[in-house]
Amino acid sequence: MSDIVIKFENISKQYRLGLVGTGSMLHDINRWWYTVRGKEDPYLKIGETNDRASKGNSKYVWALKDITFDVKQGEVLGIIGKNGAGKSTLLKILSRVTSPTTGSIKAKGRIASLLEVGTGFHPELTGRENIFMNGSIMGMTKAEIRRKMDEIVDFAGIERYIDTPVKRYSSGMTVRLGFAIAAHLEPEILVVDEVLAVGDAEFQKKAIGKMQDVSRGEGRTVLFVSHNLDAVATLCDRCVLLENGRSVADGNPGDIIATYLNNKKLISIADYFVVKDEANPHFKDISIEISGPSLFHNFGNPVSIAIQVYFPQKVDSCEVSFRIMEQDKEIPIVYNWYSTSNYLEPLKGKDGLQTIHITIPSLRLYKGSYYFEFYLSDPRGKIVYQKIEDFFPFEINMVEMENEWGFPDDVCRYIETTTCEIL
Repeated sequence: MSDIVIKFENISKQYRLGLVGTGSMLHDINRWWYTVRGKEDPYLKIGETNDRASKGNSKYVWALKDITFDVKQGEVLGIIGKNGAGKSTLLKILSRVTSPTTGSIKAKGRIASLLEVGTGFHPELTGRENIFMNGSIMGMTKAEIRRKMDEIVDFAGIERYIDTPVKRYSSGMTVRLGFAIAAHLEPEILVVDEVLAVGDAEFQKKAIGKMQDVSRGEGRTVLFVSHNLDAVATLCDRCVLLENGRSVADGNPGDIIATYLNNKKLISIADYFVVKDEANPHFKDISIEISGPSLFHNFGNPVSIAIQVYFPQKVDSCEVSFRIMEQDKEIPIVYNWYSTSNYLEPLKGKDGLQTIHITIPSLRLYKGSYYFEFYLSDPRGKIVYQKIEDFFPFEINMVEMENEWGFPDDVCRYIETTTCEIL
């Protein structure tokens, strides 16, 4: 694990939007003239951050900008970020599909890449012929490929179609075969980019297990790009977060995923409980206990919530409510609205710090990213004393879900009746 097998040194990649080259012969000649004289490309001095959601003023964008980090032998590195953050571009540079505008990558050993469905396949060749072709490209001999053939076909689970042209394969079959080839032809470095999302749940679980065997059992290096944060947390030893082409965080997968789910920034718990008017009731603290590792909740398991509310003076009535929202939705989907109005009779006429314990016996939501919102208001909701938004981001984990739930078609957005206790 001490040897560095991949070294990214100030990797940057610039693109001109909509055109090849600079867009004019004059600019192309100007760029060439600077290059032959050993000077810096003048067009590298311009360009904007690759923020796809905003309209820019420049025709040049930096898909990657100054990416620098090392990967050790046997390490499983997860790379996460929003669509367009630069994850696939980085892996394509590593796999020699494209070259960096500036910087360099140093890698030791053979690299097997699975960047998109059908990568490296010839559609007219059969699955068997494509295995030989891919193996030959990686420097394997025919004898080595034949020795691995049965294992590859068995892992892919497409034995009946192995002598059928790949152009007749479904996307799932193509991914199965592509991953089986990449994982079994003994590469020193395995690069996998999101393609497992095409496969079914059974194959995803098998593929993750194989990557664990390749890294931990055989000491090989894996670079894994995925939006499946549960898989990243389970599989990876380390994680890098990319945002708009830049590396913004690098470290323990649980911490980096928490940063990513918190809208790309670490938010102090204290920031959530800033009180504008100390004379009104307000939240002092909220703690949430879920069932999975880190910020993952296992489907169908209970959730416990403890809410501390401070009443500076006696109140006639007050209501605490919360809802669970799905992240990255233009129109937020409300999965539950729960109110304590039926339970808050004991709080009438009291002041000081009160603690409310809420239990959700079974939280069953579709796989995805969610967060909580809490509200403190009068019973009719006309006066909102305080609201806590974007709180406690978490993921639903369904990998180990019991078959009785009917994965994935019969999974419902459902929260069993909550219980409330006031101390």
